[in-house]
Amino acid sequence: MQMHHHLCLFQWDRAGWGKYLTWQGREALMQGRFQEIVPLNAGSVIVPENTTICMQWNSLISTALNKTDFNNITLQEAEEEESVKVYPLKKGSSLKFNVENSTQFECIISKQMVGIFITVWARSPLVPYISHTSVSCVGCGIFGYFGNKGSVSVRFWLHETSFCFVCSHLASGGKEGDERQRNADASQIISRTRFSCDSFQYLPRKILQHDRVIWLGDLNYRIYLPEATTRSLVNDGQWSILLQNDQLKAELREGCIFNGWQEEDIEFAPTYKYHPDSDDYYGCSQNGKRGKSRAPAWCDRIIWFGKGLKQSQYNRGEFRLSDHRPVRAIFKAEVKVPSPLH
Repeated sequence: MQMHHHLCLFQWDRAGWGKYLTWQGREALMQGRFQEIVPLNAGSVIVPENTTICMQWNSLISTALNKTDFNNITLQEAEEEESVKVYPLKKGSSLKFNVENSTQFECIISKQMVGIFITVWARSPLVPYISHTSVSCVGCGIFGYFGNKGSVSVRFWLHETSFCFVCSHLASGGKEGDERQRNADASQIISRTRFSCDSFQYLPRKILQHDRVIWLGDLNYRIYLPEATTRSLVNDGQWSILLQNDQLKAELREGCIFNGWQEEDIEFAPTYKYHPDSDDYYGCSQNGKRGKSRAPAWCDRIIWFGKGLKQSQYNRGEFRLSDHRPVRAIFKAEVKVPSPLH
């Protein structure tokens, strides 16, 4: 027997900012991926997890998801809420907030690796049907190992359907040939990601073995055009021409790394790179000063693999707190449920 659930996924490179988060959705499952929740320095790279930071973010998210007043929720306010230990989450456990309203959200699993933070939440009625949660981290950064670049992936079962969310921060750089390192990072993530197994039943261990797979994050792919041409086309809103020269679109069309992956049509402006608290891209004149050159690009993306997913929304938010704009996708997912016993 099949049923459908709506999923909302969002990706935001916060660039170390921890101010506001709001939520007004009606989806059954919510998965958030944040990047650079801590400053990227030697200390944070060597110590990939910070329990206090994870607790603060999950407290903030809980407040945003379950509070009726969605305005001006800050980390400081969230910390004043009753503290809840959310890390580490043991297999099969969930974060419970003693809610009375069945529409409340509960945290199913969360994980940090350096600046990447992934958190998955479900409405309370779904929680009893979620099982086999697992996390896998792959570092692709310094020396090909450290977590300043790489991925955090989560796996869980909903009823009899397996889900996998891959959240990544791939290699940066806008020079010709830099996309090859991004492709190499993606290849490493696919090959090295491994989830826990159960000797008594089959559980998928690799990303592409799952029924429903979604990849999101700062994939960092740029545009195959000179910077001046890119800026001119952005100013004119010529998204179709820009997307014909988008590196990730080229990989989706003809590459081998993302063979079989799909992305919904993009109908919004490039999400990178902005002056913070501004609608101006870097490199544009601001207060008479020319900023560091960074050609605009759709660095922040959400793609999916396989069948059983139907995307209904793909858009970006207009928060100015970061040099990236957040992106959001809403999917309808087919879920196999046990047939009722007669």
